[in-house]
Amino acid sequence: MNSPIDTIVSAETPEGIEIWIRTAGLPARGCAFLIDMMLQGLSVSIFAAVLQIAGGFGQGLLLISVFLIQWFYPVLFELLPGAATPGKRVMGLHVLMANGLPITPAGSLIRNLTRVVDMLPALYAFGILSLLLRGDARRLGDLAAGTVVAYRPSLEHARFAPAVPQAPRVALSERQQRAITAFAARIERLTPERAEEIAALAARVRPSAEPIHHVHGAAPLGPYLLSLARWLHGERKVAS
Repeated sequence: MNSPIDTIVSAETPEGIEIWIRTAGLPARGCAFLIDMMLQGLSVSIFAAVLQIAGGFGQGLLLISVFLIQWFYPVLFELLPGAATPGKRVMGLHVLMANGLPITPAGSLIRNLTRVVDMLPALYAFGILSLLLRGDARRLGDLAAGTVVAYRPSLEHARFAPAVPQAPRVALSERQQRAITAFAARIERLTPERAEEIAALAARVRPSAEPIHHVHGAAPLGPYLLSLARWLHGERKVAS
């Protein structure tokens, strides 16, 4: 769903590259919220029907289930690969950190547990006001967690063959290692051309004994950086 309220904001990646994120405004987020509310209500109804046979003990379990569903339903789905609840998936949205990186467990917990502030004084009034008044359409929980809700890119993403872990051929600085791992983390959201462009910039991050792209030659850098990222994450063998 498109809306004039939806905005495009910029963010700087660890490689020092400016990227653009199309954040979702109130209409799309409101529809996603209603879908999730219906699914949560359905889940509670199913639990209530099943647990009613357990009497008082079942009522206690039901209260616990309602609490967990209400507060940790979004956390569970945001930490899955899609980084989105079912409602957000239907609306083509996902949650990510404000710098464009995938959402972290801490970010998801903070943005969802601080919903209690967005709910005040009633009917999510503070959250709705924040969405409408801010150019980046972030509610108070997003500001506290450093997250944004954005539309998923509809472009064809970069897809490389499974990378084989490789040790770096040159000494990598700590900054280079961070740039390479950040590149690997966002590869699925990039077009092949953009992935190669960012790979080249990540490979030139200094200080280092020698730029990676000089050592690697003229071959595409993207697959090679993915191999380095796997090695930096501790992978040393390829599964047979």
